[in-house]
Amino acid sequence: MMLSSAHAKLRRLAKRLRARSISGSAALEFAMVAPVLFLFIFGTIETGVIFFAQTMLQNATADTARQIRTGQLSGTLTASQIRASVCSEVDGLITNCTTGLQVDLREFTSFTGASYPSVSNADGSINTGALQVQSTSDCSIVLLRTFYAWPIMTPLMTPFLQTGSTGTSVLTSSAAFRTEPYSSSSTC
Repeated sequence: MMLSSAHAKLRRLAKRLRARSISGSAALEFAMVAPVLFLFIFGTIETGVIFFAQTMLQNATADTARQIRTGQLSGTLTASQIRASVCSEVDGLITNCTTGLQVDLREFTSFTGASYPSVSNADGSINTGALQVQSTSDCSIVLLRTFYAWPIMTPLMTPFLQTGSTGTSVLTSSAAFRTEPYSSSSTC
């Protein structure tokens, strides 16, 4: 009898220890898998946010291009005027829009004569010296381009999301159009 009760106690103890070891192994396995899981989740979220910011920048650039096309913004424009128009629509998502957004506005006489140089450096950053803001007139061909260097937050996603070697993803947007006749005496 005494042997069987001691044996039963040992079995119960062994069963409890086994149950504890199983729950501990689950925590250990999660600790090993969690960094990869969280990196994947954060990378997916950041990729979605970058895509959303790109879409917002494209819409804001298209709306600003419409203002130029219809003559609401015309004549001798400045980069700060265009930047203010674009930034008013992406405010909140792009945090330092007024200082970080770069604009390029060029006027041409025809679509076939249009040429637009690259404004990026070899490292993927924006060459601000190549940017121009030309005056616009009615019935002219206009190219509006906007650029924003989006900082990448997820460290291990940087090689996959960056543009060049700057640790940022350069969001770009463009709109090419012919401006309307601003006055009733103009004909295109």
